[in-house]
Amino acid sequence: MSLCFLHPGALIFFLLFSLFAFLITFFVVCSILSPACMQIEKRMELVRFVSHNTHKRLVSCLQGQLGTDTEKRHKKLPLMGLSQTMQEGGVQLGDESVIGKMLEVCGETESRLSTELLQHELQIERDILDPLNQLAEVEIPNILKQRKQLAKLVLDYDSAKTRWFQATKSNNQAMTSKVDSLKDEMDEALNKVEICKDQLSADMYSFASKEGEYARYYVMLLEAQAEYHRKSLAALEAAIPNIQTQQGKDICTNTTSKNM
Repeated sequence: MSLCFLHPGALIFFLLFSLFAFLITFFVVCSILSPACMQIEKRMELVRFVSHNTHKRLVSCLQGQLGTDTEKRHKKLPLMGLSQTMQEGGVQLGDESVIGKMLEVCGETESRLSTELLQHELQIERDILDPLNQLAEVEIPNILKQRKQLAKLVLDYDSAKTRWFQATKSNNQAMTSKVDSLKDEMDEALNKVEICKDQLSADMYSFASKEGEYARYYVMLLEAQAEYHRKSLAALEAAIPNIQTQQGKDICTNTTSKNM
């Protein structure tokens, strides 16, 4: 049932109950995790938030559609569309037109630039976007889920301990006969708590030890951008002199033809 259809009194009760359950979970886990683990957990939540936002913004910077077929993605790049339009214009004007020739050769250069852009964005997706998404949506949430599981196990242990304690103090013969089995349940519940706590602590410390690796993603982004711009500039510097030479020849030929 949607919360908006609840009676105001019932809604207040539901919200208070949810807050109470959250506080119990929070304080139960805080009571058994070390201060260092609690600090790591806070940092994990911040890292998840920052990674999610960075991933979202970086995706919006891409000109190609994320996750689509490579060939289809290439065709839909704005630079590729520009290249095709220029080359088609060159064909329409023909080789006898100086503008037509320039459109054709410049269109080929734009095509090479679009290929460099495609390779750059594929690298960004593979080396930065995918790992960031894995970190924010899989790795950190999986560790945080263990925290909730630990809180549940602690509450289960407290319940088992209470039942055992009540049985040891009871004068009821039936309850007294269950002391040993209740003790076993309590010990088993405590063992589950210890196992979960150790695993959670290990995963938290493992996360903390990998922060340098996670920070590397942002350095890789700048390195990839620098490499992309170097390759694009190299393609332009290789093409422009030849295009200028060709343009000069075409202008001379055109001028000579007019004089004749």
